[in-house]
Amino acid sequence: MTPETKQNLADPDSEAAEIRASLMRGLPEIPCRFLYDETGSELFEQITHQPEYYQTRTELAILEAHARDIGKIIRPLEYVELGAGSGRKTDLLLGAMDTLECCVLTDISEDFLKESVARLRVAHPNLQLRGLTADFLSNLGVLGQSKRRLITLLAGTLGNLHPGAVPGFLRRVAQQLTPEGGFLVGIDLIKDPARIEAAYNDRAGVTATFNKNILSVINKRFEADFPLDAFEHRARYDTENSWVDIRLQATRPVDIHAKALDLKLRFNTGEEIRTELSCKYSPESFAAVAQDTGLKIREIYSDNEGLFANILMVREDG
Repeated sequence: MTPETKQNLADPDSEAAEIRASLMRGLPEIPCRFLYDETGSELFEQITHQPEYYQTRTELAILEAHARDIGKIIRPLEYVELGAGSGRKTDLLLGAMDTLECCVLTDISEDFLKESVARLRVAHPNLQLRGLTADFLSNLGVLGQSKRRLITLLAGTLGNLHPGAVPGFLRRVAQQLTPEGGFLVGIDLIKDPARIEAAYNDRAGVTATFNKNILSVINKRFEADFPLDAFEHRARYDTENSWVDIRLQATRPVDIHAKALDLKLRFNTGEEIRTELSCKYSPESFAAVAQDTGLKIREIYSDNEGLFANILMVREDG
């Protein structure tokens, strides 16, 4: 582990209890953070280059157009990115903000984070750079307090939270900001369902491979024996809930034993495991879930097609 990274992940026993309880639900689930081991992070980076996946290129264009405006509004001394990934957007934002003194990146994949920190250190030698290997949902407090901080959660990652969990998360973000700080969040906007579903069912099958990799992660972490060839990727847009419901569907009857979880399961043909939700918002529906969280919307930046938006929020007492 490099000096720039700090391990701060969930307790193994509580994690095992969580995944055991999730798999025993009426609709079995695997929390989506297990998608992002080193292989999963690399696969997701491939997804962002698929022609159907409009989110990344659209958000990059929005940030290219508005990063300097965001920097002038907040004038941050510290930049914090939650779920940093490969760092392409990070590099863009860091280059547009001339007030920065330090940068903190967080990601659940330690190896991927090391690479991003090393690459950005070369590109921005005058910044203090460090990484935190952490699940931002449960470990925001490790950031501590800071003067004039800009926290970012890009790529529509907020959509992986159930809408009912968003207000609590925003309250925790507000607690990590001083009145002059800001929170920049990317949201995938509600649009033509066919356009949305295509983004999660790319023709090259990268998303399907990414989704099935979660079974490999569970096999390694919890001594399980999920056969990857017995499950198929499924992603459907639920118009009533405005989210993409991403699952793995059994193609044949299969018995599973997870030794470290003391758990045995049977999946019949057609039975499914939910691996991710990807919620979509309109500016109005996002404003509704953001009410009474200690944060208020300062600016909304979007593209001409209305595909994606980056929303700059500040503390209500700021």
